[in-house]
Amino acid sequence: MDIKKFSSGKWLNDGQYKYFLPTEINREWLISDARLQRKVESVSLRLGELNSFAKFVPNIDLFIQSYVLKEAVTSSRIEGTSTNMEQAFSQELDINPERRDDWRETRQYVIAMNNALSKLKELPLSNRLIKNTHEVLLSHVRGKHKGPGKFRRSQNWIGGATIDDAVFVPPSAEHVESLMSDLEKFLHNDKIAIPHLVKIAIAHYQFETIHPFLDGNGRIGRLLITLYLISRGMLEKPLLYASDYFEKNKSLYYDKLTFAREKNDLGGWIYFFLQAIETTAIEAAAALKDILALKDRLTSDKIPTLGRKTKTAQRFLDLLFTHPVVTAAVVGKELGFSPKASNDLLRDFTELEILRETTGYKRNRLFEFAEYLKILKR
Repeated sequence: MDIKKFSSGKWLNDGQYKYFLPTEINREWLISDARLQRKVESVSLRLGELNSFAKFVPNIDLFIQSYVLKEAVTSSRIEGTSTNMEQAFSQELDINPERRDDWRETRQYVIAMNNALSKLKELPLSNRLIKNTHEVLLSHVRGKHKGPGKFRRSQNWIGGATIDDAVFVPPSAEHVESLMSDLEKFLHNDKIAIPHLVKIAIAHYQFETIHPFLDGNGRIGRLLITLYLISRGMLEKPLLYASDYFEKNKSLYYDKLTFAREKNDLGGWIYFFLQAIETTAIEAAAALKDILALKDRLTSDKIPTLGRKTKTAQRFLDLLFTHPVVTAAVVGKELGFSPKASNDLLRDFTELEILRETTGYKRNRLFEFAEYLKILKR
């Protein structure tokens, strides 16, 4: 089917309300739109540049966890949590009690993402993996009573206080299993001759339309993008997450999904999606370049000034690229230093203006690697 002739589905009456039943997607697709074809080529080039750049970054794993956490912050924020980057890198006891539920949800998303990335090495991208990731995502947080790891058995809706004033009502629960089975087959159907970038754009639209879980659909749906690109070799390292672009263009993100359903404008959604991936790839490569420059500058200009402490200071600097918000207790735990040695290092790095103390306290002080956080927050 030509994407230009896409028919999104139909509204069905359940007696008390209407729900949307999307068209199944495991079918042959055709892209006759030259504008889309050119965009796919452009985005593929940008992903290739990001992959090439990442290959030359020494100790790339130092930075990956920070990207994962940034995605957790942004994707969770789209869903209404208020945790910022500095808080997300902090320990729970350093978080205001009123904000700890949001903090736990964000950190649980990090755990879920890392679990999914690990499982992807042994499992195909499948409904089994999606359910497993969802179960981890909702464990021990506010959604723990909303069927973690299970497709919903009841009706949900998007927007509105009740289903009567909902913005969108996804398919009824009886259709979820078959629709998700169709989506899984679509992801693995290599006879469908469309680029992987277009395939995951369609898959993300379909997942969000099905809304297969009672909670966590947005976060899982956005994570699905990165998992698919990695599984298909389009992305070699988990350094690209589209949530930042989606958040900055939140209204347009929801509008494009809505227009695909209501106006059959799947091409408009796909183009917006491709723009998101292209922009994110460009920004990720630029951020990596700046992070490397920062690390090189500190390593060559500031760390050597510590004399006999240079080797220890280099270990601490490496730690800061995974823990850019630290306390003396964190330094001691991660590096095995005594309280005195940890505090001495924090003092040295503060005097060198690598770290900034943020509390003004004499005890229980919190230090931020401000230059690094600034790059991550762009």
